[in-house]
Amino acid sequence: MSGREKLDALLEEHGTTYAEEAGIRLRDTPQPLYQLLVLSHLLSARIRASVAVASARALFAHGMRSPRRMADATWQERVDALGEGGYRRYDERTATQLGDGAALLLDAYGGDLRRLRRDADGDTDALRSGLRRFPGMGPAGADIFLREAQAVWPEAAPYLDSKALQGAERLGLPTSPAGLRRLAKDREPSVLAAALVRAALDKDVVDSVSSAG
Repeated sequence: MSGREKLDALLEEHGTTYAEEAGIRLRDTPQPLYQLLVLSHLLSARIRASVAVASARALFAHGMRSPRRMADATWQERVDALGEGGYRRYDERTATQLGDGAALLLDAYGGDLRRLRRDADGDTDALRSGLRRFPGMGPAGADIFLREAQAVWPEAAPYLDSKALQGAERLGLPTSPAGLRRLAKDREPSVLAAALVRAALDKDVVDSVSSAG
């Protein structure tokens, strides 16, 4: 099975971004970008990705889809929504961080992450540093956000971080961003990154791709 065939099989079966899975219609507008920030925060914890996605969906279903609505929600409302999604191990701390992060976004950027993008002026390291200002958004959270946001912030593309490259290694694919992009040709880099991360996190993904041949 060639590398191209493996990549095609991976993308056909697992080529869904985490934003799509969480019901976020990602565009370069304030609300979906904020929702991606929340999802990235949740995904960065040591918890199953499916639980993080379900918890993001629960927060959004309870109306916490914008920084203003998140900041205006009570701490208990945030805890309850996280618990509904199964995010119980970190729910109390995360509820506090989400409230503080929403307040910071409102104060520093008027609730609009595009201002952070504007300030970064095409510098991916500056984007990463700006994202890490938000409580609970460490290096992993910033990587998750940029892996997904490259679909609408093309200056960050191709954003294939160490977790995505780990997935490539497990599949026997090139382990450099340049090599993967050559293999993927015109495939959307955010979809490529998400599929590779799924391979890094789940052996069943690797097995399903290998058996496809």
